[in-house]
Amino acid sequence: MSAEQRGYGVHRAAIAHILAAVGDAAIVLSYEEDRSFAAASLSRFSAVGSTRLDWQAAEVVERSTGFDGAELRRLLHGHGDKGELVVVFWGSLAVPSVILEAALAALHAETLLDCSPECWIYLTDSRVLIEFQDGEGFTVGRVPS
Repeated sequence: MSAEQRGYGVHRAAIAHILAAVGDAAIVLSYEEDRSFAAASLSRFSAVGSTRLDWQAAEVVERSTGFDGAELRRLLHGHGDKGELVVVFWGSLAVPSVILEAALAALHAETLLDCSPECWIYLTDSRVLIEFQDGEGFTVGRVPS
């Protein structure tokens, strides 16, 4: 087991509020599941620094300077289907990723954003990724092939 695998998910307390809010409707991903979803989404982007995606090679659909739950809710409703699954990745592998329905993520958008100053929400059917950087807003784009 690698150091990355050993460190994955050790700070589950960071997402305690969202897990309490949605109950069994959210699934905490294993390291292997996280890496599988990351391969289909986050890993298709280059990085700028340690916690930002390089959007130059991707189709950016929308940028928003809003950085609150209401704006995330609007983006989820506008770019995905309410029944599709979303994977929420956090700024550190120490915080485990979760998967839940987009409608539920929209309903609890404020709680999601309170978990971390940055996160990425992958809409699995739409193949759209929403990047959140606290204080800067959201970038929405299609995941490169």
